[in-house]
Amino acid sequence: MKVRITFLLVLALLATSPLNAQEGNDSTVQEAFLPYETGPGTSYRSASGAPGEAYWQNSADYEMDVRLHPEEHKVTNSVTIYYTNNSPRALEFIWLKLDQNLFDKESWGAKLTPHTGSRFGNRNFDGGITIDDITVRQAGEGYEPETRSMGTNMKVDLKDPLSAKGGEVTLRIDYSFVIPDYGSDRLGRLETKKGMIYEVAQWYPRVAVYDDVQGWNIRPYLGAGEFYMDYGSFDYQITAPSDYVVVASGALQNPQEVLTPGQQARWEKAQNSDERVYIISPEEVGTEASRPRHSKRLTWKYSIENARDIAWAASRAFIWDAARINLPGEDQSLAMSVYPVESAGDTAWSRSTEYVKGSIEFYSDYLKKYPYPTAVNVAGTVGGMEYPGIVFCSWKATEAGLWGVTDHEFGHIWFPMIVGSNEREHAWMDEGFNTFINRLSTQHFNEGEYYRETDARVLNDWLNSEDHESIMTAPDQIQPGNLGAVAYNKPAVGLHMLRNSILGREAFDEAFNEYLDRWAYKHPTPDDFFNTMENVSGRELDWFWRGWFEKTWTMDQAVDSVRYVEGDPSQGALISISNNDKLVMPVVMKITQENGQTEVIELPVQVWHRGDHWTTQYPSTSKIRRVEMDPRREFPDVNPANNVWSSEK
Repeated sequence: MKVRITFLLVLALLATSPLNAQEGNDSTVQEAFLPYETGPGTSYRSASGAPGEAYWQNSADYEMDVRLHPEEHKVTNSVTIYYTNNSPRALEFIWLKLDQNLFDKESWGAKLTPHTGSRFGNRNFDGGITIDDITVRQAGEGYEPETRSMGTNMKVDLKDPLSAKGGEVTLRIDYSFVIPDYGSDRLGRLETKKGMIYEVAQWYPRVAVYDDVQGWNIRPYLGAGEFYMDYGSFDYQITAPSDYVVVASGALQNPQEVLTPGQQARWEKAQNSDERVYIISPEEVGTEASRPRHSKRLTWKYSIENARDIAWAASRAFIWDAARINLPGEDQSLAMSVYPVESAGDTAWSRSTEYVKGSIEFYSDYLKKYPYPTAVNVAGTVGGMEYPGIVFCSWKATEAGLWGVTDHEFGHIWFPMIVGSNEREHAWMDEGFNTFINRLSTQHFNEGEYYRETDARVLNDWLNSEDHESIMTAPDQIQPGNLGAVAYNKPAVGLHMLRNSILGREAFDEAFNEYLDRWAYKHPTPDDFFNTMENVSGRELDWFWRGWFEKTWTMDQAVDSVRYVEGDPSQGALISISNNDKLVMPVVMKITQENGQTEVIELPVQVWHRGDHWTTQYPSTSKIRRVEMDPRREFPDVNPANNVWSSEK
């Protein structure tokens, strides 16, 4: 024990001796460099950020027979769910998501809508799912289960536990609901000159995710928090009046039954055309010849594989155009747009298919190939919402606004439709990632037609305000007016800093794509992302995850003074800098000498390891005229007034 005490005493004396003293012993930044806890590796999730050797997830396949009743704005459906339990534990019950129950006036979401209203509130509508029948088939036996509703969730008790590692059960549910006029900006209906547009989403009972992190994920649907679903296949048919066009997630299986011969020819032409091809032109909308008339109702059949959800839209008012999407490896998909005559025009929806095509082609090159046979953009009452293979965007959007919402919603195909994160808990893992890639896509599209340069200080006023919240805040707990900053813009700014100023583009892109490849069609957590980025890039980033993602810290770097070695500028300058807040970042300084020479130097973030002050020696040959921190505005320095030192002061 004496030896150990003596050794520690020597270390303490050395640390405080003049030779080894570091500037800034009363440091404000040391917390930044503590280890950031991402949990131990398990057989399900490795400490490297990759799925473990025993990783599992459950699956749900769906078959549906749907009918649209426009006279009542009503949908009826008979859905059959084939659920497989791949987990290592037998399941005694199943939780279903009944998201349409948000629109019941007695729902939690309705009661939690502020009196001033909100984008995700229930606006003067009383509805929800009406279940007519529910049957479970298990081990060859069918029975009516005991059920219990809790908010937008419903528990289905099983007669016998569903066996682990491959147990299967089938649920059949017959139900109906009325489509809200305004469905919390996720679905709804819009009256146009030529007829009603229905956008239908969150519209069928879905099995909740059972995973290795929380077991059953039973956070209710309250409006702002989006979705977390397992993957499966969908085979479904939608019957509607024959003058309606129905577009939906996945491949149309029976075009010969629901399109006229002329439309079938145009459909084929569009699949080989880089230019827009009208399937139904503006002049044809509503005409007798625009739809098959051999029956009062037509059934549209769709299928999609490896998807976590589906949505659809129907109207007699649709202009419909399409063009080929060119994918890597000479593969292709089909971009399509449907919109009313009010939305047509070369500054509006007549360019929609061009936008869809440009967006998906970029992401397929930068990230991973687009996985679905079609990509449909629907103009309607919904301002912007994404589903596999189909998105809803505002019928009023034009020019940069239409490009932006189209690009954003289709960017969601990669996050969270391919990388299936839990949106109800971690909005930033889809919205933030997507906002980040949107900037890259916009810079690329049509030689930057809609690109506007921004920098890392774009959020400074908010970062400095009392409204500043952590990125890790659950979406339903984010304060009103803060969702855009917390879930979209702050994480996107952080990823841009990480790519451009911390890791470098090559290292970032390699790690980011590895994260996507590892977790495609799986369920990552924030820790899986953090660990992947570190392990693949080879950079320890605990200080970044804590400071930018977990905390609400701010950054204030400053130039404190300039002096010269032995008072002689030709022997070098001693530039003293400080970090005055808890958020740490690397240092970039632009140094201008009186002889006209200018240089930008960079110091790693570890310059703050020992304290919040640092002096760096610069090999000057003449007096320093000016020193500027962060000259390219790469970092969110909230007090840029102290970033500049000038000899003229």
